[in-house]
Amino acid sequence: MNPTHHLTPAQQKFYHDNGYLLGLPAIYTREEMAVINSELPQLLALLQPGETTKDIREWHETSTYLYEIAMNPKIHNLVEDILGPNFYCWASNFFIKDPRSMATVGWHQDSYYWPMAPHNSVTVWLAFDDVDEGNGGMKLLPGSHKGGVIKHRRSKETSSVLTLELEDGSDFNADHAVQFRLKAGECSLHDDRAIHGSQANPSDRRRAGLTIRYSGTNVKNDLSVNPNFKIYLCRGVDTFKHNPYGTPPTQRYSRPNFKPVSNEEAGKG
Repeated sequence: MNPTHHLTPAQQKFYHDNGYLLGLPAIYTREEMAVINSELPQLLALLQPGETTKDIREWHETSTYLYEIAMNPKIHNLVEDILGPNFYCWASNFFIKDPRSMATVGWHQDSYYWPMAPHNSVTVWLAFDDVDEGNGGMKLLPGSHKGGVIKHRRSKETSSVLTLELEDGSDFNADHAVQFRLKAGECSLHDDRAIHGSQANPSDRRRAGLTIRYSGTNVKNDLSVNPNFKIYLCRGVDTFKHNPYGTPPTQRYSRPNFKPVSNEEAGKG
């Protein structure tokens, strides 16, 4: 394992206090990300009419292209220092904002969408492009993961790619949000209860990121809500046996033969 991709005690404390972490060593060099980006169109070509890039969810289950990223030991080093030695990967999805896209991501908490307990999950947001405030980079409210899960509302009159957002009047101040800035090949970490969102991308630059979700082996999914849920053990041992295991993929680019439960279907709103 590469010791440079382990967190210091100070970084671990910052994450647990604030619910996120930036300033991490790059997972991929710019040259490596150029190769990864060169393959992305072959994955996008599998989208069906009417689908968008946000429909690329859980394709790590069938595409080695994504599975290899999700199983990168450098990423696992970071995740282990947050979740402990026993954890699995269970989800991945793209958030791609093309140039001059007006799509936003409303303020929300990931944990509201996930039928999983207890709260012991971390999201890795891997930047495929340079990301900042100019092209719609994510913002997060430090410490918001400590306030519990807040009621969300359903809205169809929104530019957000999510139709469940924090209810109006929720007790949080967006002025305190931290702007995420990442170079291509870098990643951020955030807690499943941290309040976050992002603005539109009025720039001439694409803003693409792959989110990868990891949970401790003690976390159980409600299969009555998400019956296609599968896990892939990353490190350690699974003494709990709460969840079904998936089979690692063998094809470079392939889509699942099922439609994953959407965030809105899984949400409580």
